[in-house]
Amino acid sequence: VEPDLGTPARGGLPATIARRTAAGWRLSGRKIYSTGSHGLSWFSVWARSTDEDPLVGAWLVHKDTPGISIVEDWDHLGMRATCSHEVLFDNVLVPLDHAVSVSPWSAPQPELDSEGFLWMAVLLSAVYDGIAQAARDWLVGWLETRKPSNLGAALATLPRFQETVGHIDTLLFANRSLLDAAAEGHTPASNAAQLKYLVTGNAIRAVELAIEASGNPGLSRHSPLQRHYRDVLCGRVHTPQNDAVLQGVGKAVFAQRQNKDKS
Repeated sequence: VEPDLGTPARGGLPATIARRTAAGWRLSGRKIYSTGSHGLSWFSVWARSTDEDPLVGAWLVHKDTPGISIVEDWDHLGMRATCSHEVLFDNVLVPLDHAVSVSPWSAPQPELDSEGFLWMAVLLSAVYDGIAQAARDWLVGWLETRKPSNLGAALATLPRFQETVGHIDTLLFANRSLLDAAAEGHTPASNAAQLKYLVTGNAIRAVELAIEASGNPGLSRHSPLQRHYRDVLCGRVHTPQNDAVLQGVGKAVFAQRQNKDKS
């Protein structure tokens, strides 16, 4: 993501520049939300060349290349452990063959093919499903050990909480079915965005139910549940975002009907 433009998924040209020289590309620019910044061996940098019809796409840059600096400004509500700091590229030398996925601005090509987009959706969604599973496990353990004096038994014995856990497990069952089907090759690549929408939405709802059931204990800073809640909400921000997913699906529906009418 670039500070002025925002997410590449919404279109536009990056401000990060790759200038062709005899020695290789000279890359300069600024990136925010650079997930895993300290742990990465390679950066895939979205940039544009200085050609009249600029090449746009990904340049592969090794982390130890001179001219790279990390500004530790990531202070997010959720997913803080991702170290998504700001990364600066100052005239960084990149081999010419490290323009690994670029195409002319006048004839743009996607960096990932349809199968790649599907796998990206599976891997991304699995992160948020894992958060929801951790929240579910915490809630079940807490309900089994929490024994109010006026009840004389664990909260797990009450139908209300059994129903809540059943609701959560049903949402997670749906997620597992969706993810497994895609991983085993049973999901059309055209449904990749819908997969992300459904799995992350189910994960968020599952953690919300755990919060509702646990009340103040779940929201305590000493409880991992409040962290799971903050983390899982980041699924709404992760590309593709819900409005883009649903609009794309709706446009596809009308396009299919128009094609049928023409035939």
